[in-house]
Amino acid sequence: MNGLTIRLLATPGAVPLARHAVREHLGPAESPDAELCVSELLTNVITHLGTGTPVTLRVTGRAARTRVELTDPDAHAQPVPRQAADGDESGRGLALLAAVALRWGVVRAPQGKTVWCELPRASSQSRQ
Repeated sequence: MNGLTIRLLATPGAVPLARHAVREHLGPAESPDAELCVSELLTNVITHLGTGTPVTLRVTGRAARTRVELTDPDAHAQPVPRQAADGDESGRGLALLAAVALRWGVVRAPQGKTVWCELPRASSQSRQ
């Protein structure tokens, strides 16, 4: 599978567009968890860095895994999982990411950071 790279501004309207691009790239069987991760990562940028922040979304894959990466220009803002209370309307994004991903993490660079996650491919799950 070839990779998908999209440069965009993190805005509420970009979230469904990015999800659609991921669905078109991966196909409907492979995309639901990747779409969820893209939504959560973009929403975190909007919430914590601001609407209009330039980001780069990358989706790559190998035989057993799909990798989703979102790069933003702030090397200092570190994503931190929260324990959301029952009535909280936010604070569950990284918990959702951790629940569907095999693993996730952050790579810092002088010009920004990349938050990434690796997801099992649906086709590899059916063989297990």
